[in-house]
Amino acid sequence: MHRIYLEGIAGGNAREAVQAYTGHRYTQHSTGVGDGVEGFLAFFEPFVARNPKRDIRILRSFEDGPWVFCTAYQSLNDGAAQWVTMDMFYTDADGLILEHWDTIAAYEPKTASGADMVGGATEVDPAADTAASKALVLEYTKQVRQERGFDKIAEFVAEDLIQHAPTIGTGRAGLTDWLGSDQAGRYEMLFQIFGQGDFVVTYGKRHARGKDIAVFDLYRVAGGRIVEHWMNEEEISPLEMWGNSGKF
Repeated sequence: MHRIYLEGIAGGNAREAVQAYTGHRYTQHSTGVGDGVEGFLAFFEPFVARNPKRDIRILRSFEDGPWVFCTAYQSLNDGAAQWVTMDMFYTDADGLILEHWDTIAAYEPKTASGADMVGGATEVDPAADTAASKALVLEYTKQVRQERGFDKIAEFVAEDLIQHAPTIGTGRAGLTDWLGSDQAGRYEMLFQIFGQGDFVVTYGKRHARGKDIAVFDLYRVAGGRIVEHWMNEEEISPLEMWGNSGKF
């Protein structure tokens, strides 16, 4: 999936890349982009023209069967705009993209924890137990996020959790405070979870302060606990603004 980013968007070859790396269908959930090859081109060919300087870096990626995840940092026109994206792809047996989901958020240079929004570990630990990592994150999402069992958080999260989400404070204590706040709201839906080794990603929806928010949470697991967390989220726009079937 790096290639559609690096060749199509960063490299400015949108038409060649989308034709080479998508399958018999290309269902799109990035709400400003239409379905199919032509929907992709209608958005990204003008994007490339508007942004002649595109520094795009793939920071982390992994796959789990047909599912592929990556997160990227984008600096456009010498830093005039800086974005962080998290992307989820569903692929066919040949590795071609059939469906795509993402969230896009502004890069925040200052975070509540002091850890960089896109910093931290980058490489999957191939010795880590993927099934155990996914099971831990699934139970954390169910018991702590959805059922709001904040008294159980120590069962799932390390005390010295490294926190990269811009609005969440340091460690397990900072996460606990945020989860109980109006800013966090309620985690209403887990749409997908997959992982590889010590990395696990969830994609879902939360509702906070009257807004529906599509959110990727990326976790790194070690020693039976979540030890690192990144979050990238995007407010879900009104239905009339969608260019496709929506974020989910």
